[in-house]
Amino acid sequence: MIEFHEVTLRIGGRSLFEHASFNIFPGQKVGVTGANGVGKSSLFGLVTGSRQTDAGEVRLPPNWVIAHVAQETPSDARAAIEFIMDGDTELREVEREIASAEASGDGLALARAHARYEAIGGYQARAKAGRLLAGLGFAAGDGERPVDAFSGGWRMRLALGRALMGRSDLLLLDEPTNHLDLDAVLWLQEWLAGYPGTLLFVSHDRDFLDGLADHILHIENGQVILNTGNFSDFERARAQRLAQNQAAFRRQQAEIARLQGFVDRFRAKATKARQAQSRLKLLAKMEVISLAHVDSPFEFAFRPPEKLPRPLLQTEDVTVGYEGVTLLENIGLSLMPGDRVGLLGRNGAGKSTLIKLLAGLHPPSSGERRVSGELRLGYFAQHQVELLRPAENAVFHVQSLDDKASEKDIRNFLGGFGFSGERTFEPVAGFSGGEKARLVLALLVYQRPNLLLLDEPTNHLDLEMRLALIRALQDFEGAVVLVSHDSYLLRAVADDFFLVADGRVTPFDGDLDDYRAWLRNRASSNSSGAEDHRDAGTSRRETRRADAERRQRLRPLRLQLERAEAELEHCSKRREELESQLADPGLYAEEARDRLKRLLLEKAEAEASLVRAEAAWYAASEALEQAQLQTDMA
Repeated sequence: MIEFHEVTLRIGGRSLFEHASFNIFPGQKVGVTGANGVGKSSLFGLVTGSRQTDAGEVRLPPNWVIAHVAQETPSDARAAIEFIMDGDTELREVEREIASAEASGDGLALARAHARYEAIGGYQARAKAGRLLAGLGFAAGDGERPVDAFSGGWRMRLALGRALMGRSDLLLLDEPTNHLDLDAVLWLQEWLAGYPGTLLFVSHDRDFLDGLADHILHIENGQVILNTGNFSDFERARAQRLAQNQAAFRRQQAEIARLQGFVDRFRAKATKARQAQSRLKLLAKMEVISLAHVDSPFEFAFRPPEKLPRPLLQTEDVTVGYEGVTLLENIGLSLMPGDRVGLLGRNGAGKSTLIKLLAGLHPPSSGERRVSGELRLGYFAQHQVELLRPAENAVFHVQSLDDKASEKDIRNFLGGFGFSGERTFEPVAGFSGGEKARLVLALLVYQRPNLLLLDEPTNHLDLEMRLALIRALQDFEGAVVLVSHDSYLLRAVADDFFLVADGRVTPFDGDLDDYRAWLRNRASSNSSGAEDHRDAGTSRRETRRADAERRQRLRPLRLQLERAEAELEHCSKRREELESQLADPGLYAEEARDRLKRLLLEKAEAEASLVRAEAAWYAASEALEQAQLQTDMA
């Protein structure tokens, strides 16, 4: 078992936690939670031995094999499937034994090695690696592409797959869902549920925590507490502790009344669809959850829109694609105030493209997009975080939207997003990813939109900020269209779902549990279809020839994507280099003004290049995905 005995950890003179004592037993699945910066990743470092305690002791069984995902994006010229298989170190060791025995002509050693190879499942290893690639969202044929051909986010998926491939006693995963879409998150949850070893994982996804953890290790106020049960069980226990404080109790009662009022208003519509019933159950659970968050540092609401026209936006027979390749067609949507739409579909199916179409950032190939003259659009996408001005502070960014607002009012507003004190006047360049995402959300809220288009808004946000966002979205008077890999956010916000699949956008009659079943059925149908095809007598030679023809047809698009990925990687690294330089406090002294101006100019150029590179990558990626889909259907 893992033993923490009176452990104290300090970093940079700051104490993360003190006198932590707990035991984690073999086979337990432990979710590690706490606000950003409390020491979750550092606790992992104590387990792996990359960090040392300031006091106390951490003990692990000496023979345990530990698997974890490398923090740096892997770089490798070999095929992706070979990189995944490297995660099984015992497999690679036996393969070397076989090669050595064959080279020396030692028949006995060769027989022993082959027997061991069979015993550890060596003949099934490549198929297992293929299943991992498919589950993590890679397309057919991606396993033979070199690791270096993938962008940073996809390389992180490969690193995750490599960790999952190994036969380990302990698996450490630090926010494994960050680079995944909803389909891959649902698959990963099921895969980890069957993992036989001990699992420690950091996550800000409530559904992921509830569906997987049997214990919660929570870090807060310098203490580490191990709770039995999933995250909902932990929050109930925490709510009871908080309720002992009278001031907290009064705030809890106010939150209960607010939620009950919401439930009462919603109950009248509870029969219109199955997802309505699902959401009603969720709100009932949120009554308990809300009590555990009365001390949250985040509290904000969308200001009422000035106008709520009906409809806000419509599309009629719209077709959209890239460079002559159709991605989605016959799109017909009508968005009204109060609509809450969640978009479902696999990675690359076109969800982000649809959001961009609605936002007016991607013109339709045909059909019509009509908007009200009183539409005020609020659009959130991850690339917008990069458009913040690194040398300026949070107050400046809000003032740029409203030069008549007083500094006091702006600081009060920013306080609801966790910015207080001198932090509101510090350059954005020094902000964490979560702080930048919160600032972008704050700017969006300040503009009083009546239509929100949110593409993965929770990346880098911790549990407290996600709950604050859910509350704000529930009370928002306008319409919301949402793409997210956070299933809890989707359950809590979306009243209706639309499925983006097979080049169409269609209403999905069901909730996320139905969508999970739909994914299973689709995977089963694809597998059965492939089996029937093989049973029909298609020879290996014909299959290889068909695959070769398919690769040849897709080769120009693959090359285009590879060039776009390389340029995106280059632009990202350049931006990171400049951000690192701009984070130097000495740069903002009077004598460094000229250098600051030069760096800011270079940063602006780098941001513009990154935006162009991202657009080119999205276009190339979705064009290839659509071409693959059309080829598979042919």
